[in-house]
Amino acid sequence: MSDDELTRLLAALDEHPNQIASNAIRLQLLTGARIGEVLSARWEEFDLDRGVWTKPSHHTKQKRTEHLPLSASALELLRGMCDGAEDSSALLFPGRKPDKPIADLKRFWKSITASAELEDYRIHDNRHTHASHLVSSGMSLAIVGRLLGHTNPMTTQRYAHLADDPLRAAAEVFGKKISV
Repeated sequence: MSDDELTRLLAALDEHPNQIASNAIRLQLLTGARIGEVLSARWEEFDLDRGVWTKPSHHTKQKRTEHLPLSASALELLRGMCDGAEDSSALLFPGRKPDKPIADLKRFWKSITASAELEDYRIHDNRHTHASHLVSSGMSLAIVGRLLGHTNPMTTQRYAHLADDPLRAAAEVFGKKISV
């Protein structure tokens, strides 16, 4: 997703009446987590003082516990959600049934992508957007892979072409000093 598309998506999330679902998408964008991990997240998994989300093994694809550092923006979102959360719910995104998370965001997502004028963009693509923007800003594939919870470096390799831009810009810095 381009910067312009991301801006439109964030505006659509801000304007939507369902801010609980909007916050789920915001958290997914800020963490690069799978939507299932986000929707099933419980407050006890978050250490807002240390800025870490400890994802339990039964919620991760690799079936192992992951410790994900949280950005200042993610912490701000979570603190705002915490202030407005129902004391009775252990879930960040409670559904209609007690102690069950929101099960499905399909109708919500269709509304959001229409409002943001995004075509053929799936919820899971938010994870790719997160990774792509990190790689494009110069983050190494190893770091991005760790943040995404990839156990196999080849899984992160699909973003390798995006690392060319910052590398090319770095090469140009010295290249401009030496004109042939």
